[in-house]
Amino acid sequence: MSNVMIPTPDPLVLYDGHCNLCASSVQFVIRRDRAGIFRFASIQSELGRTVYQQHGLDPDTLASFMVISEGRAFIRSDATLEVLRRCGGFWACVAWLRWIPRFVRDPVYNLVARNRYRWFGRTETCLVPTPEIRARFIA
Repeated sequence: MSNVMIPTPDPLVLYDGHCNLCASSVQFVIRRDRAGIFRFASIQSELGRTVYQQHGLDPDTLASFMVISEGRAFIRSDATLEVLRRCGGFWACVAWLRWIPRFVRDPVYNLVARNRYRWFGRTETCLVPTPEIRARFIA
């Protein structure tokens, strides 16, 4: 694996394209991102797989969504809180939860991640964006 990181839009949300919870989360971000700063790519896409691997994660395991923000990679609960922070307004206030130690936050995140298909369902196709938001999806 090369040490050279490929350039990515910033902020970029990498999500599991087959997960209903993840697709709903992407829709949540789109509705609250009035400035349209976020870009999205499924982890199953070529870009998603590459970026995921560059940060030491296995794209075949899909243990976490990832956010590339201000040049840093965030995963698990840190990624969730970074997205909320970047959404601004009330949602940025929720990001105070970052002060709760990661060893407390991440087990909760991991519990949901492990059960997301069982609790929220799975689709065989990735989210198909509407024409209005298509430009915000990289792959």
